[in-house]
Amino acid sequence: MAATPDPELEAAAAEELAQAVRLKWAELARLVPYGDTYEGFGPAGGALEFERSYIWRDQPGGDILCEVTAYRGPSRYDRGARASQLIARP
Repeated sequence: MAATPDPELEAAAAEELAQAVRLKWAELARLVPYGDTYEGFGPAGGALEFERSYIWRDQPGGDILCEVTAYRGPSRYDRGARASQLIARP
């Protein structure tokens, strides 16, 4: 049975992704591969954890894939909301 989507997690992942892709390709290329995990709050005020990563999509020096996961603690990571977006090499 599929898990019921959590609107706060989905909104939080989308909001974090919008912030994460604001960086330019040239700024990120020096850092890839990069990722971090941190605690924060969702749009409704719920305590959440966020995992963000920047990885090369196909090959080093190419497009960068930004992935974000918002979840309610380590034991519920697999029920988190995920969002991703490609940052194309100029």
